[in-house]
Amino acid sequence: MDAARGVTDHGAMDRALALAAEAAAAGEIPVGAVVRDADGRVLAAGRNDREETADPTGHAEIVALRAAAAARGSWNLEGCTLVVTMEPCVMCAGAILQSRISRVVFGAWDDKAGAAGSLYDLLRDRRLPYRAEVVGGFRADESAALLRAFFAERR
Repeated sequence: MDAARGVTDHGAMDRALALAAEAAAAGEIPVGAVVRDADGRVLAAGRNDREETADPTGHAEIVALRAAAAARGSWNLEGCTLVVTMEPCVMCAGAILQSRISRVVFGAWDDKAGAAGSLYDLLRDRRLPYRAEVVGGFRADESAALLRAFFAERR
């Protein structure tokens, strides 16, 4: 971490991975997310909480985006980076685009429901009025290991 620049992608992913582990301990699918501004300052973080809140939108990305918008006092998160342990789904990709997040960095690919390059590529779809830069597979092994362990315990 560079104090002048705030949290790096690695630092944000460290925090997202810790949140994912926290989610798993609570019985949630282990996904964590961090939103940081252009200077690297963390605005907000979140983890999956669908089971705890009985909220179908309780994905880590949505939780973090809501908290970041509240912290910023605006729905517009242009210039911000979302770092998340798993590729966003269609719902989360839509929320990312609506919030104007400029950059998305994610860990594990989601071949079943991913919307940032695997199954769909909504975040970079040229037909849409807004697009985000995407860095996929960042520290994917660590993120995927959490998911594999979580689902292995449930089988």
